[in-house]
Amino acid sequence: MNLTLDGDIVRAGQRARERFYDSRGYGRVRGGELDLAPVEAAHLLYRGDIEHVDGMDFRELLTSTAVSEVEFFVYKDLRDRGFYLTPAREGWVEHPDGVDFVVYPRGQGPWDDAIAHRIRVVGERDDLPAASLGDCVLSVVDEESEITYLETDRPEVAGTSDPSVPATAGDLLAERAVCWEPPAEMYERAFYGQRLDEDAVQLSLVEAAYLAHEGHLSLDGGSEAVVERGREVEGDRFDRRLAVYTALRESGVVPKTGFKFGADFRTYADAESVENLGHSERLVRVLPTAYVFEPRDLALDVRLAHGVRKTMVFALTDGAGVEWIVVERLTP
Repeated sequence: MNLTLDGDIVRAGQRARERFYDSRGYGRVRGGELDLAPVEAAHLLYRGDIEHVDGMDFRELLTSTAVSEVEFFVYKDLRDRGFYLTPAREGWVEHPDGVDFVVYPRGQGPWDDAIAHRIRVVGERDDLPAASLGDCVLSVVDEESEITYLETDRPEVAGTSDPSVPATAGDLLAERAVCWEPPAEMYERAFYGQRLDEDAVQLSLVEAAYLAHEGHLSLDGGSEAVVERGREVEGDRFDRRLAVYTALRESGVVPKTGFKFGADFRTYADAESVENLGHSERLVRVLPTAYVFEPRDLALDVRLAHGVRKTMVFALTDGAGVEWIVVERLTP
């Protein structure tokens, strides 16, 4: 069987189509013949199904510029797991931008309409812009060629909590505020702040800024004084955290500090009362929109969240509008 490398396509033939596409989902049919991506041809060479591509054996093709080794390792791993998959090329699959492979459900292939996963391949040292995540599975290949799969999505954020409470007054301290005679609903129903004693409630600066802006909390200098204090304490990070806190509250979600989990917030979607609070579902880390991950740090956050039975959410904002990205471990 004569296979030739033509640019970034391996040209096969009609026999190859019958043997590799019709029975095992390799390549794309063109005019009755078969085109293969170099990574597919490398896998066929590795398996011993073909002997050469333009005179190159597996070792020569893998070490050439035609094949990315990290893409090969992911391709091989998914094939070993029983999946058919297609390299994401223009004209080969729908919406190829931003992904490297389209993976079909087990038992299905490129001749079917269903898609199980859209795979993006990265090495552990690659830069990973946060804004590029969502609607794909990251396949992170580490330095020992082990693969971690991380599913990314852009979810709707919604809950059933009512953020409004009766108006009250308080004092702004150095890094928090205190309401000396708050309405019972503030802490017991809406879960703002923490009890200082049987009567008083202490609020974080971000809670106080939100309540003051909404007209539920009066203090000297109003919401502007709280925001100014927050910026003194945290810099621009305070504005981002306040934007995310506001978006969560307005979506019916109760945010509380996530400090002990290494995050900005932990969240409760259905907080009826402090006595019936339940388990927080998500950890939220607030990041600037232009933030760039190292895959190692992303994997660390996801592992930590999983270890405390929560889902990791990244909130991207520059102070106006929030983009939500969920990242979870996946075993294909």
